[in-house]
Order: sequence, then C-alpha cells, then structure tokens
Amino acid sequence: MNHGHDQAEILDLDAEVVAEHTASITEWLPMADPRQIVDLGCGTGAGTFALLARFPEAHVTAVDASVDHLQRLRDKACEHGLTGRVSTVQADLDAEWPDLGTPDLVWASASMHHMADPDRVLRQVHGTLAPGGLLAVVELAGMPKFLPDDAPESRFEQHHHDERVPHRGADWGPKLTAAGFTVEGERTVSVHIEQSAAVERYARVVLQRLLDPDALERVLRRDDLALRSERTVWAARKEIA
Repeated sequence: MNHGHDQAEILDLDAEVVAEHTASITEWLPMADPRQIVDLGCGTGAGTFALLARFPEAHVTAVDASVDHLQRLRDKACEHGLTGRVSTVQADLDAEWPDLGTPDLVWASASMHHMADPDRVLRQVHGTLAPGGLLAVVELAGMPKFLPDDAPESRFEQHHHDERVPHRGADWGPKLTAAGFTVEGERTVSVHIEQSAAVERYARVVLQRLLDPDALERVLRRDDLALRSERTVWAARKEIA
C-alpha cells in the first residue's frame, strides 16, 4: 500500500473513531470566542473540523507539509459547505515559518512530537499568537493499542515504536513554560472504544505493518478487539504584556 495513502487513511480513521473525544477536548479549552485559529500539522483535518464545529464564528488556517493531506481537507470542507471558513497553507515547519497572521488560538494535535526542534516551534507559536491567545497541544501518550495484553500478538504492539520521533510521550508543560507560555490546564483523556467496523478498519491498517497476513486475519476476528489510547492536552496562554 502507498505509504502516503496509508497515513492519510490512518488519520481519517482516527478522526472517525475518536471524534467524541476530540469534541470533548475542544469543549474543555479555556477559550471563549476565537475568530482566527491555526491548526498546526493539521493532517487530513480532524482538528480543523472539530474546531469549526466548536467555534461557529471562527476561521481556521490549516497548515501541513503534505499536499495530499491538505487536498483531502479541502475536499471535506467543500463537501460540508465550509470552504469559506477554511484556508490551507503548505509548509515544512522545520524549514521555514509561514505567515499565519495573528491567531487567537493555535491547535497542535499529534504534530509537535514530529518537529525536529519543537522548542523553536513553540517559540515561533508564542511570537505568532495574539496577546492573550491560547496554544493547545494534544499528544498521544503512546501508540494506540487494539489487543488485550494477554493476546500473543500484543507483544508486537508493545514493541512497535518509531525511533524517528524522539519527542513522542514528552511532558510538554516545561517546554511550554520555557517558550514563554503560562500553562493554564492539563488534562488526560482515556480512549477505550469497543469493537466496531471503524475500529476493525483502523486495526487492519495499523497492524498490517506488524503481523503476517494469517496472524492479522486471526486478530481481526477477535471479539475483544478495541482501540485503547490516552491523549493529553495542555492549554497554554500567551500573557498580555
């Protein structure tokens, strides 16, 4: 399978399966009525569309390095009649910081750990935000799991991690403070979603990288297949000077 398509499918499936959890995180944000929002590392738009639903007066600038992801996002915006409330910016944030205006809210979900120098990116966000603006950093505590710990194949999940993303699982609180933010809140959301057609599709796309075809089909027939993960969100304010 094409890796880019594979990644886009994972992002779309994750958005579908954990939509309620994403909505609960946007509800929790200590932000009344932002008008300009930036979705940093937007992927295929899970955060963008959750934020548009949560803040009906807002415009979202969606930023990603992937042209394909941004095209998917624009297609979804068109389908939902939201084209006028979304703009996209293609940028490699490790290379050059784009002009993103002066947003009231910056949302960075599962994107900060991919940055080569996240401390520099946090300082850039701090400089970009409007005074009093908010940065929301959402990160997975680890890779999502689908199998119970006593399943023979679960050892493949436990050993599956990507050494190219050394900042995965970091405590972003001290990093945010060092970049000049005041951390106003931190919350961990536990995700446990029972077997469903979407969970099965998600498990197939993720586990096909780890298991041989026979083992994969055996695992997908289990009635205790479920999605389990934890997401932590930090809400960090840029103080008014």
